[in-house]
Amino acid sequence: MIRLEKIFKTAGLFFIIVFSFLIVNTSLRAETVLAEENIKDSIYLDKATIEKGYTVSSFDNKFKLSLVPGVFNETTEVDSEIIKEDMPMPWKLDKVSSVYQFDFKNKESYNNHKPFYIEIFYEEDSLDYKQVFFYDKNFNKWRPLPSTDYPNKKFIRSLIHLPYARIAVFSNPDILITGQASWYAYKDGNYVASPDFPKGSRLRVFNLENDKFVDVEVNDYGPDRSIFPERVVDLDKEAFAKIANLGEGIINVKVEPIFIPEEEVYRITGVRDVGAEINPTIKAQAAIILDNDNNEVLWEKNPDEVLSLASLSKLVALKVFLDQGVSLEKEVFYNKQDEIFNNKYCEPWESAKINLQEGDIITIENLIYASLVGSANNAVESLVRLSGLTRDEFIKEMNQYAQFLGAKTTYFEEPTGLSPQNVSSVKDYAIISKEIFKEKIIREVSSQAGYEFTTVNTKRNFHLRNTNSLVKSGFIPGFSIVASKTGYLHEAGYCLIVRAHSAEKGDIVVLVMKENKRSDSFNEIKDLVEYGFKIID
Repeated sequence: MIRLEKIFKTAGLFFIIVFSFLIVNTSLRAETVLAEENIKDSIYLDKATIEKGYTVSSFDNKFKLSLVPGVFNETTEVDSEIIKEDMPMPWKLDKVSSVYQFDFKNKESYNNHKPFYIEIFYEEDSLDYKQVFFYDKNFNKWRPLPSTDYPNKKFIRSLIHLPYARIAVFSNPDILITGQASWYAYKDGNYVASPDFPKGSRLRVFNLENDKFVDVEVNDYGPDRSIFPERVVDLDKEAFAKIANLGEGIINVKVEPIFIPEEEVYRITGVRDVGAEINPTIKAQAAIILDNDNNEVLWEKNPDEVLSLASLSKLVALKVFLDQGVSLEKEVFYNKQDEIFNNKYCEPWESAKINLQEGDIITIENLIYASLVGSANNAVESLVRLSGLTRDEFIKEMNQYAQFLGAKTTYFEEPTGLSPQNVSSVKDYAIISKEIFKEKIIREVSSQAGYEFTTVNTKRNFHLRNTNSLVKSGFIPGFSIVASKTGYLHEAGYCLIVRAHSAEKGDIVVLVMKENKRSDSFNEIKDLVEYGFKIID
């Protein structure tokens, strides 16, 4: 668990100072000049002014520095600029203000133990979760500052104690902060249902009509944004009554996160401890984003390193089987002998399989679903047996298919992925999978959250669940998974490939290999899908 203050560290200090101050209206003359690229504003603060305090307002009051008494002990010029030059931007966040720069020219005059307020007006009616960030050139990161959003007035206020900085307001477009709230009877306490913040988070919910607030804990999911697009949260009845009359039913609110569980901070804020990243940070040994339309590599990590494929191998096995032209409706007998091949590489209880009995009659379609949705190794071997090829011929066809596509790093020892000698690189296997995902049946089957069937003769029921939890969870708003496959071996780690679709930008193929945790493979695929669609032309 982590408190939000942890991501608000700047130069090793926590910003925990909150104070009130008097802003003195001082009549000073500011001169604004237009540089070649940046728009500049400069003002001179004399001794009398710094003793009384002053608010530097620049660029039609869109940028303000509230310099209270004690911030300076000597006179100084204060320069402000709107930065027009290209700068690296956080990939996971949206910029909703100009990039501003301020500079205290006489830096020795600044009391760096005395933080001051910055106010930035943002350019859009942004209802998303927003923070002020400063750019840390040493680490090429945008780092967050403690911020308070005033959405009704379209500005955000932040504390800082640096004599020079480039700053901007960024929002997380997936997190709604301002909108409506209703109430429901549940636990009769200070609780809330949220579709954005995970259980265990603590939120401060403001009634925008009367400025009353209540601190609540997230203990439920909802409301459904597909039904209530403007609904931010649903408050427990008792919590709602502390900031409004129950008879109002729905009120306008603003939500401020107080605490988020540590493992969820990055997803909610888009910021890691070190700051907001310019590019995704991927822990998997190798990863790639491939444009499905033109084979352009959009991003890669260790693209040519040869790694174990695990169950990703099943994609090529299914392609070779489909090329034999066997009817999907054909009814076949299950043969226990198929499982013997699996046992060469693992103990019988270690192999993922579907518990069919000798003599069960099923369809070829059932076996295909079991192979891709349930990742059943015995189902793959059944398809090999039923393909019309010998097993050796089948494996030879798998290798020839990879060679035909120019995948020189790819080799298959057997068809299921149980052998660690089934290997490829992410670059080769992304290209292979891109071709395989052209098969409609593979796309349809591998993107299903589940599948049920009944054996023809014994009437035994089977319920399969996709090993890719992203398929089951609905993935990312605005994008969809149209094909996928998971894989795991001790030697291979967790592997995952998806073909993701965007209505505006088409399809991309994203692959991660040799990740240490299954959950990390899912999270990193989501990051790479979002990043890929963000940078694609």
